Amino acid sequence: MNNLDNGPAMIPLLCLALVLSTLHPSTALPNGAPTSVCHNMLPFHGGGIPPLTTKTPFLITPQSSVIGSGQLLKIDIESFPANIVFKGYMIQARAADPPHNIVGRFENSDAAAIKLIDCEAAHDTATHTSTSPKQELTLEWTAPDNFVGDVIFNATIAQDYDKFWVGLPSERVRVVASSLSATPGQTTRQPTTTTTVPPYRPAQTSAPMAIDSVYEGCGESKVCFGFPEGCVESYNCRAVTTVSVLGSSYVFEMKAGYNSPAYVAVGLSDDAKMGDDSVIECVPEQGVVNAYASWTATGPYSATRTGVPQNIFQVLEKSYNDGTIYCKLERDAVSTVKGRQFDLVNEKFHLMLAAGASVESTNVNYHSIGRHVSGSPLSLAEVGRVQGSSKLLLRLHGAFMITAWIGTASLGILIARYFRQTWVGSQLCGKDQWFAWHRFLMVLTFILTVAGIVVIFVEIGGWSQVRNPHAILGIVTSVLCFLQPIGAFFRPHPGSSKRPIFNWVHWLGGNLAHVIAIVAIFFAVQLQKAELPEWMDFILVAFVAFHVFMHLLLSIFSWIQIGGCFSERRSGQRVTSFPMADMTPSRNSMSSSERKQDAAFSGFRKSMLFLYILIVLGLVIALVVIVVLAPIEAAYNNIKEQIMN
Repeated sequence: MNNLDNGPAMIPLLCLALVLSTLHPSTALPNGAPTSVCHNMLPFHGGGIPPLTTKTPFLITPQSSVIGSGQLLKIDIESFPANIVFKGYMIQARAADPPHNIVGRFENSDAAAIKLIDCEAAHDTATHTSTSPKQELTLEWTAPDNFVGDVIFNATIAQDYDKFWVGLPSERVRVVASSLSATPGQTTRQPTTTTTVPPYRPAQTSAPMAIDSVYEGCGESKVCFGFPEGCVESYNCRAVTTVSVLGSSYVFEMKAGYNSPAYVAVGLSDDAKMGDDSVIECVPEQGVVNAYASWTATGPYSATRTGVPQNIFQVLEKSYNDGTIYCKLERDAVSTVKGRQFDLVNEKFHLMLAAGASVESTNVNYHSIGRHVSGSPLSLAEVGRVQGSSKLLLRLHGAFMITAWIGTASLGILIARYFRQTWVGSQLCGKDQWFAWHRFLMVLTFILTVAGIVVIFVEIGGWSQVRNPHAILGIVTSVLCFLQPIGAFFRPHPGSSKRPIFNWVHWLGGNLAHVIAIVAIFFAVQLQKAELPEWMDFILVAFVAFHVFMHLLLSIFSWIQIGGCFSERRSGQRVTSFPMADMTPSRNSMSSSERKQDAAFSGFRKSMLFLYILIVLGLVIALVVIVVLAPIEAAYNNIKEQIMN
């Protein structure tokens, strides 16, 4: 039997990883750094999340480069751009020369934001008091009386739970005798020095991290919308559009650089669905970005520029560098397209953002890189946070199908094949145990499949236009699933000559539906709209391997013979009911004495069934979590942010 089923220990581990991430907030510096990290300055986030090695947007800036011994110096922790916040910090002053010991002491100038701890001496290290967001902070440090030489302020800055930098250095500050100190407030900037300060990590150059200008003013002076959800806040959208008001015109920006897009486009829609929408496309052609106005058609996805006026906007800026498309244009507040008026002042519209990998000479093709629609119609002059449309039905479709074909169908097929002579004499609802459970599981599979098909058709509003076999395979699976109970209702009597034909057809239909369903789930991982992680394929492969292994194991034990040759004849009974052995009437006959007791190895089969249920149940729960929280990486980061807050 070539059924495929999946159930690795990888799934419980995935759930365990999510749970464990919630068990470490006490070590994640919610109330400041502990003294246990005085020397390595390394937060113990998530049980050992590594620090970032990229350029940091944060600067450690002393307000003077020369200070007298025993005098007070102010140090600023700030960001560039200035709107980036941080949630945690730890800062020390260390001698620039070996042995790089901690020197001086910090003053508690702001009890609400500064907590002083003792690492090598009293108050020689400052840290945060809470993880509330901070844009900048000024600390006061007193140079030691008995020290002359250069010091460097090294800091750990945590922008988020899993985003932090360790050992960020300031410029060198020279500590001199008090009589030689500089005028208070004097600032003499020197080139930032990258130092190696054992025993903690090498300090990194505190060059500011470049933040794309397209995100500047988001939520303050312009509407910003991108995908995946939440990317605007983290400045890493695959595609993004912004809208701002300039006099009587509306300025649109569009940018996309993920996966070398062939176009990026934004549309205005009154129903959040594709069709009868005014669209502006930015398309690189021979290295130059050109902008076009187009119109989406109802029915099968299509966009056309034919009959669409091209004078409803003016291009202000455009560029195409390293596969990234950018254009900025000014659109008229009121325009007429295809006989319909688009009044951006008095009407509200859904924003529809799309990017794709291919174009034609007169139109763009399917949005294969991504598409996102705002959840509610917007007044484009009102600045605020824009949420994407609900993906509840899409998530329900995935959850229903995974539960049906990885969960209930897999278990129902296994029981029907190997457990016909288990729990002999025990009935459920007037039927043998194996049959009652098989029927219950397959009916549940049927119900979940029908529900999954209904919700996805409601979500899409028709047939999928994605160039992926997932939809076709899903329909084939659904048709086979629909035919199975009909065939079972008309099954011939066990003594009928047509019963073997029914057995073969029923076996083939069930197994074929199961295999095709699993293949369809593999293809679903590739769907951009599903936002599933690529590593989900490894979980599915492990599932298939486990299911096949369980079938092989139970099949082998169905024919194992005691003493090397325990035949069914010597045992006086069949080891199990092997459905493929029941395809002919001669093998289907069984004496009444054989039905009075469980077949051999019944205890082993029950143990394997219990193990199978545990693993498959864990697998289904984990996969449903991945589907419902997709994209899982963004959900995981949100969970950690809530923990840190």
